[in-house]
Amino acid sequence: MLFNSLTFVAFFAIVVTAYWSIRSWNARKNLLVAASYVFYGAWNPPFAALLFSTTAMDFWLGRQIAKGRHSRRAWLVGSVCMNLSMLGFFKYGNFLLQNFQWLLGRIGIIYQPPHLDILLPVGISFYTFHSLSYTLDIYRGVLKPTKSLRDFVLAVSFFPQLVAGPIVRAGDFLPQLVRPPALRAGQFFWGLLLMTLGLFEKIVLADTMLSGSADRIFGYAGPLIALDSWLGVMAFAGQIFFDFAGYSTCAIGAALCLGFHLKDNFRFPYAAIGFSTFLRDYLYIPLGGNQVRPVRAATNLVIVMFLGGLWHGAAWTFVVWGLLHGSYLVVERVIRGLFEHRAWANHLATRLLGGVATYAAVCIAWVFFRASDFTIAARMLRGMFGGHAHGDAILTTREMLQIGLVTAGMILVHWSLRDSNIETAVMRLPRWIVTAAWALMACAIILTQGSSNAFIYFQF
Repeated sequence: MLFNSLTFVAFFAIVVTAYWSIRSWNARKNLLVAASYVFYGAWNPPFAALLFSTTAMDFWLGRQIAKGRHSRRAWLVGSVCMNLSMLGFFKYGNFLLQNFQWLLGRIGIIYQPPHLDILLPVGISFYTFHSLSYTLDIYRGVLKPTKSLRDFVLAVSFFPQLVAGPIVRAGDFLPQLVRPPALRAGQFFWGLLLMTLGLFEKIVLADTMLSGSADRIFGYAGPLIALDSWLGVMAFAGQIFFDFAGYSTCAIGAALCLGFHLKDNFRFPYAAIGFSTFLRDYLYIPLGGNQVRPVRAATNLVIVMFLGGLWHGAAWTFVVWGLLHGSYLVVERVIRGLFEHRAWANHLATRLLGGVATYAAVCIAWVFFRASDFTIAARMLRGMFGGHAHGDAILTTREMLQIGLVTAGMILVHWSLRDSNIETAVMRLPRWIVTAAWALMACAIILTQGSSNAFIYFQF
C-alpha cells in the first residue's frame, strides 16, 4: 500500500476516524496493530508472519538480556545474528553466491550455484533495525524491556514508518504508548499539512519534474555532452532526496494525526537521517568514534560508510557509493583540522565554495548509487568530466529549467533552515500564505497523480 495512492487515502481515513472514536487506549493500540499488519500484508501476506516472528523473538531476547548477568552478551549476539542473518538471506543471498562463484573461477574452479528465487520483503532493512535497536538499547542499559508484547509489536510495525523509515528506535516510541495522546486540532492539522508536503515532494517534484530526465540520461547508451550528464545526475540527486524526504515527511505527518511524534529525518540533507544516527550510535561510537587516534578514527568512518553503502543494496556499486562518502568525510575532517581557525575559513564566499564542492562530490557518488553496473557509471563519469564535443543532447530546454529551478530551490530552502526548522518557518508566515501554499500543493498533487511511482527506498 503506497502513501501516494487512493487506497491509502481511504485506509488512512478509516483508521484515523476509528482510532479517535474509540475511548479505550488498549483498544486503540489493538486497532493500530491490526491496521499496521493489514498495511504491510497488502504487499505479501506471508511476510507479515515473518515480521511478527522476528519481532516476538527480539521481545523475548530483550527480556533475557535484562535478566541475565553473565549471559547478557550471548543473548545480544543471538539477537544480532538472528536479525542480520535474516536480512542477509533475503537481501544478499544471490549476491553472495555470485561473488563466491567469481572467486572460485579465479582459481580455476567451475561452480554453477543455484539461483535463489528470493522475494525481498518490503521494508526488511528498516524494520530489522527498528527491532534490533530494542535489544541493543537494553544491553547498553539505556532502555528497560517492556512487559507488553503488543506494545513492542506496535513499536516495530507502526505503519507510517514501517517500510521506508524513518528508523524509529524502540526507546523513542515505547514511552509514547504508556498513556493515550489527546486529540489536538493544531497537531492534527499540522500532520495533514506535513502529509500534503510529503506527497508534493514525492509526486510533483521527484516523479513529475525530475525522474523522467534522470531515467533518460542514465538509460541512454550513446555519448553524452557534459551539460546533460551533470544535469542528469543532479536530477537524480533531487529525485532521491524528494522521494525519501517525501516518504519520511508523510510518515511524520501521519503519526502526528494519530498523536505520535517521530524524529525528523530530513531537517536538512544528511543531518538528521535516522539511519546515519543509527550507524553512529551502534557502530561508529562502539568502534571508538572520535576518541581514538586520527588514523583509527578515519578508518572507522570508512568502515561505517562502507557498511552503510552495502545496506542500501546487494551490489558493488553501492559499496563504492559508501566508500566515496567515507573518503569524503575523512577529507572533510583533514581540511577542517588544517584550516578551521583561519580567518578566511568562515567567510561567506568560502562557505559557498565549500557547499558547491560538497554538492558536486555528492553528485559524483550518486552516479554509482543510480547506475545498475560499472559500465553505466563509467559512461556517466566520462560524460561529466570528459564530455563529448559531438555527443548527443538529450534534455530539452524545459527539462533543464526544471532541474535547475528545483535544485536551486532545494538548496536555498535547506540552507535557510540549517539553524531553524520548518515548523518555525511556517509559524512566521501569515495564515493566508500557508493556506494558499497548502491549496496549491494539493492541486498540483491531484493534477499529477497519474505520473507517480513507487518510493525508491522500498527496494532497500
